[in-house]
Amino acid sequence: MKNRKAIVPSLLILAILIFSVSLIAMDVSAAPHAQGFVTATPGPDGRILYTVVEGDNCGQVALLHGITVQRLRDLNSRLDQDCTLTVGQQLVVGLVSNEPTPGPVPTLPSPTPTPTPVSGTTEVCVLLFDDANGDALRQETEFGIEGGAVSLTNLNGSYSQQQNTLSSYDPDTLEPDRTCFPDVPQGDYNISMAIPDNYNPTMVVSYKLTVKAGDRASVDFGAQAKTVTAGEPVDESGGGRSPILGIFGFLLLLAGAGLGYYAWRSSLPKSKLKGSPLDKK
Repeated sequence: MKNRKAIVPSLLILAILIFSVSLIAMDVSAAPHAQGFVTATPGPDGRILYTVVEGDNCGQVALLHGITVQRLRDLNSRLDQDCTLTVGQQLVVGLVSNEPTPGPVPTLPSPTPTPTPVSGTTEVCVLLFDDANGDALRQETEFGIEGGAVSLTNLNGSYSQQQNTLSSYDPDTLEPDRTCFPDVPQGDYNISMAIPDNYNPTMVVSYKLTVKAGDRASVDFGAQAKTVTAGEPVDESGGGRSPILGIFGFLLLLAGAGLGYYAWRSSLPKSKLKGSPLDKK
């Protein structure tokens, strides 16, 4: 009897110990899911990763990291429709920016403006172009005319130069070469253009210009080739009239003749015997 009484308390104590160990084991296994919101260290690319363990599902992982299941799906596009997870699978549970927080921008001192040195001379370029359509505006297909003479003269008489115009052009840009006067002192100038004999000017042939040091001026003059040379006979006999007018006049004459014949027949007296029985004899 005494041994039985000693065994019962021993069994009770043993049962309590086993139950206590089971509770401790349950707490240890449930510890990863009872931590609440987990703050993980992002990787070099700014992604926060979580490794799936046994018993995880999308709802638990989302709740553990404080995001929604839809956000978890957005961050992990490879999840299937049922959101199936496998042990050891890495999930992206957050994204952070690794850019450093910009600090205060230092205030730089205002730069001291440096005056640009200005040359004491300028350049004046002149073009005499073939104004084929006579509109006094240079088109892309209207190039320079050779043989003209352009003069550049200062109004106070301190400078006077003359050069010939050019018909050459740049083969790469198709821009005509201009006649340029380099190292021209600043001041007021008059530009005069002498047109070749076989051309007529389409613009004024004299132009006043004020230039300042460091500038580059460009002036265009237009001329059109003479279409009728001196001494060429001009046909004033009307040979240029259209033959359609002659045909139309002939048709009017025929119509008039037809109307005259119709009027003549209408004026003749009709026979009184027409339709009578005597007319059949």
